[in-house]
Amino acid sequence: MNALASETADELRIAGLTRFSGADWPDHLAATVFLQGCPWDCVYCHNPDLIDPHSTGTIAWREVLAFLDERRTQLDGVVFSGGEPTMQTALVPAIDEARRLGIRVGLHTGGAFPSRLDSVLPQLDWVGLDIKASAADYATVTQRRGSGIHAWRSLRRLLDAARARAGSERPLEYEVRTTVHPTLTDASRLRLLGEQLLAEGVQWWALQCARAIGTRPELPHASGGEAATTKLVEMIAAEFDGAFANVVTR
Repeated sequence: MNALASETADELRIAGLTRFSGADWPDHLAATVFLQGCPWDCVYCHNPDLIDPHSTGTIAWREVLAFLDERRTQLDGVVFSGGEPTMQTALVPAIDEARRLGIRVGLHTGGAFPSRLDSVLPQLDWVGLDIKASAADYATVTQRRGSGIHAWRSLRRLLDAARARAGSERPLEYEVRTTVHPTLTDASRLRLLGEQLLAEGVQWWALQCARAIGTRPELPHASGGEAATTKLVEMIAAEFDGAFANVVTR
């Protein structure tokens, strides 16, 4: 039995469910399960209500599982998001139960718990891993010392797993995502980050514009607003076009 499966899936604290989403797993129609709790406090977090790990869930896992069973022929998969999904050990049995329905499983993670991520990778079909900055700049975003060490360790474990399963009947697909807010980073830091990701062997990089919707009111506003953020993101993506297998902007 998986060492992390100390809880049952019924103990999963679920903050929300998007029943049909085309945005959470590229090129897939997925149900997205939002889990409560995150160890970080990212300045631009657009789900700040999900940070508190002590908040109770609002939806029972059995209700989610029943929906997945009912709609499994219509869905391409289920994505566990958050918050930070790997913060809850009940994630492990929940993934197992979803897979027993024959449903493909994706995960959104910030990589806060490398060992826990490593434990669930064999059960996953796709991972969207947030790499927010170079390791040295991480605390500027997460407001947590040492967070960069954990995130970059998770990246290496993800890449190792993807390489090991390349060419198999069930390859592990992934996307590394970086959210860009001009008050927290700039073009030179993004260029450095891109070079570091390439050096690690990352093939798929998504640059995402930080949005004001859902964030805390104290989030500093970028000079030039969202247009300036979009311009920065598109410029960096163009500079790395051809270096990665794929660079996308959102």
